[in-house]
Amino acid sequence: MVQLGCELLASQPPAWLRTQRLGLLSNQASVTHRFEHVVDILTGAGGKLHCLFSPQHGFFGEKQANMQESPDDWDRALQIPMVSLYSHVRRPPASVLQNIDVLLVDLQDVGTRVYTYTTTLGLCMEVAAEVGVKVVILDRPNPINGKVLEGNLLSPDCRSFVGRYPVPMRHGLTIGEFALFVAGHCNIPCDLEVIPMRGWHRRSMFSGTQLPWVFPSPNMPTWETALLYPGMVLLEGINVSEGRGTTLPFQLFGAPFIDQKKLVRSLNPRALQGMVLRPVTFEPMFDKWRGQTCYGFQIHVTDPDRFRPYRFGVALLQSLMREHPGDCQWLPPPYEYEYEKLPIDIILGSQQVRKAIEQGVSLDEMEHGWAGDIEVFQELRKDCLLYGDGD
Repeated sequence: MVQLGCELLASQPPAWLRTQRLGLLSNQASVTHRFEHVVDILTGAGGKLHCLFSPQHGFFGEKQANMQESPDDWDRALQIPMVSLYSHVRRPPASVLQNIDVLLVDLQDVGTRVYTYTTTLGLCMEVAAEVGVKVVILDRPNPINGKVLEGNLLSPDCRSFVGRYPVPMRHGLTIGEFALFVAGHCNIPCDLEVIPMRGWHRRSMFSGTQLPWVFPSPNMPTWETALLYPGMVLLEGINVSEGRGTTLPFQLFGAPFIDQKKLVRSLNPRALQGMVLRPVTFEPMFDKWRGQTCYGFQIHVTDPDRFRPYRFGVALLQSLMREHPGDCQWLPPPYEYEYEKLPIDIILGSQQVRKAIEQGVSLDEMEHGWAGDIEVFQELRKDCLLYGDGD
């Protein structure tokens, strides 16, 4: 079984754990293999927490997405403040960080650039570097493995809260390795330490860890959802439901205008490897097409090692725009605090990818175009990797 960073820290607590003023960035998914929350682990090991911080969706994972903010709060048991980093601020106030000595971070990431927890992590590191606070990452698995990389690097003109650092959509890093990349390659010289896991290997999907999956956000109910996310999140930039408002977010997609037979025939066969599309009809209870009958598909992943979610997502956008040109539309801003750029551009991390889809550029040509990005990133990340393949 994989041992998490929080478990290893508690089993051999360093001297600073008991003597320094601690802050903690976490949420309700920050648990051990026995479902013990990291707050209880730290206090049980003698740690003195002075402040809690929460990312998007709130400390208890109760808030939906896209500017559904969570307020600051007060932890009645510990008698300390809970500061929301997805409200009127998204950078931790320097005045708050100055009241602690060490900021601990224990968040379950999902291995996709647009999942905002790594942006929140980076913003915390930026402020910590400014005020001289140490940052300690309690590492957790990348649930969709640390080997496979997909997609273009983020273009600087598409930098946003859903993409702040130059990584591909599927980056293959744990949250601890992501922190090392940000510190080493994005000019953020904070005092950083990563408490690595024991027993995790780059080839591992979350199902191989023997750890329990606790949803890190409301629409990430299973680790398989995380595997679909690098591709299905692209639908947040178009007027097609990605399954929000149903019991199968990111597993379902559809819209009232979709011709299922026509769409599935038009998809690039290479994008369908390791998966099956099953026609479905559904009705979202909220979000896009609320209360309307949508025609679409449920995605069943049959071979996680062969399935390439970003490839499928881009191919799906190509087919949707080609087969339903009058009905499919890019959604306008605002989206995640960006009020000018198209949501699809900041999700894709590139205007050029969106333009290539509009111009009918082939999937092969598009993937060939960002293959160089992947090679550059693979070289850059080498000095950040903490885990081997397990061979």
